[in-house]
Amino acid sequence: MSASSEQSEMKIVTCTGPVNIAVVKYWGKRDPDLILPVNDSISVTLSQKQLCAKTTVAVSSKFTEDRIWLNGKEESIDNKRLQRCLTEIRRRCRKRKIGSDNEELSTLPVNQCIHICSVNNFPTAAGLASSAAGYACLVYSLTRLLLVGGDISVIARQGSGSACRSVMGGFVLWEMGSEEDGSDSVAKQLATEEHWPELRILVCVVSTIVL
Repeated sequence: MSASSEQSEMKIVTCTGPVNIAVVKYWGKRDPDLILPVNDSISVTLSQKQLCAKTTVAVSSKFTEDRIWLNGKEESIDNKRLQRCLTEIRRRCRKRKIGSDNEELSTLPVNQCIHICSVNNFPTAAGLASSAAGYACLVYSLTRLLLVGGDISVIARQGSGSACRSVMGGFVLWEMGSEEDGSDSVAKQLATEEHWPELRILVCVVSTIVL
């Protein structure tokens, strides 16, 4: 994950996030609402030099409502999974802000509206985990914007299950966990990308045109 930011009346953060490909898949959910899997899974995170999501998030006192654009098209902000991520990040931000003597934390724009713009440099719904890259990138961007700490994989998971694995590089384990609230269903890095330097993943683009 990588990010850049600007400081002005409008606070902006831009981040890129990687695709991950499961090598041990999860086979169903024990809780569809919290996206808790019935088994552990393992994935490999791909290089962002070829495939990535890019997300820009901004807050401003001039914004009147939360809004989101995906690949250049405005979409509904009322998506349940998206709202779950926004709610949790704002909750963590408020928790850090309350009672803080740190000037930077005390002025966090937690009550301002957020605008989100996300694009993929690869096709959506093509088996390349676009939602995983997108939600991992979104959550990382928002946590940088609002200075939210802690394990962010548990937040990304609530947007798209496999997104929790895209917040880390290399080989990543998504633990199914056992707690009903999903607090222990998190991602952990098993090995860095240097663990298997010869590994290559081939993505073949085929035409859908019928001749």
